[in-house]
Amino acid sequence: MTPLDRPEALAGRVAVITGAGRGLGATLAIELSARGMTPVLCGRSAETLAAMRATIRERTGIEAPIVELDLAEGASVDRAAETVAAMGRPVDLLVNNGAMWLESAATPLTADAVFATVNSAIAGTLLFTQRLMPLLLRSEGADVVTIGSVSGLPNAPLHNAALPFYAAKRGQAAVAEGLRQQLRGTSVRSIIVHPPWLDDATPGATEWDAAPHRTKGARATTRDVVEAVLFAITRPRHVTLDITIDADAGGLFG
Repeated sequence: MTPLDRPEALAGRVAVITGAGRGLGATLAIELSARGMTPVLCGRSAETLAAMRATIRERTGIEAPIVELDLAEGASVDRAAETVAAMGRPVDLLVNNGAMWLESAATPLTADAVFATVNSAIAGTLLFTQRLMPLLLRSEGADVVTIGSVSGLPNAPLHNAALPFYAAKRGQAAVAEGLRQQLRGTSVRSIIVHPPWLDDATPGATEWDAAPHRTKGARATTRDVVEAVLFAITRPRHVTLDITIDADAGGLFG
C-alpha cells in the first residue's frame, strides 16, 4: 500500500469540505479532486455547490456529492452529517473551512450576525467534526484540517475584523487544539492553518501562476493556503502541524 505521506496516496480518498461553494473552499475542492480525491461539497447554497460540482466534473471527471450545510444551525449540521454518513464511505479528510467573516462597523452588530459568526466558527465546527468522527476513525489515517485565521492567534491585532469574528477565530483555534489532544492514540490528526487576509487565486488562472513569485510582504492568496494544506496532510503520520501563513503587515486584515 502506498504510504500516506506520499501525495499520490490521496487518490481514491474522500474529503469533506465545508464552505466549498466559493473562495478557498472551492479552490481546495478543485485541487484535491485534481489529485484524485472525491470532494464532498458542503455549504449553504445548493445552487453554488451545484456549479462547483459541474466545474470539478469538467476538470477531473470526478462526481462530487453536494450537501447543504449551515454551520450556524444545529439541525442543519445534523442533517448534513447524516447525509455524509449515508454515502457509506470512510472520511479521510475533513476541512473545516466554512465560517462567517464579519467586518467591524460603526453601528452596533445585530444579534443574528453575532450568533451566526460565533456559532459557525465554534459550535458548528465542533458539532460537525464530532458527528463525522466515526467516519474519520474508519479511515486508515484521517485528518481534520481547520482553516483558522491570524485573528485567532494570541495578541493578534484586531484591524478591521469585528470583535465576534476575532473571538470566534480564537475559539476555533482552541477547538482544533483540543481535538489534537483528544485524538492522541487514534489514527486521526487535528491540523490548523492560520491564513491572513487572502486574495483569490483560481487554479489555471494568471493569478494562480503568479502567486509563487510574489515578493515578501505581499498579500497571501488562496493558493498559499491550498499548498499549506497539501503539505500538512502528506506529512508522515507521526507529524502534526500548526501552520501560520505570514505575509508581513501587508497580508493582515486591512
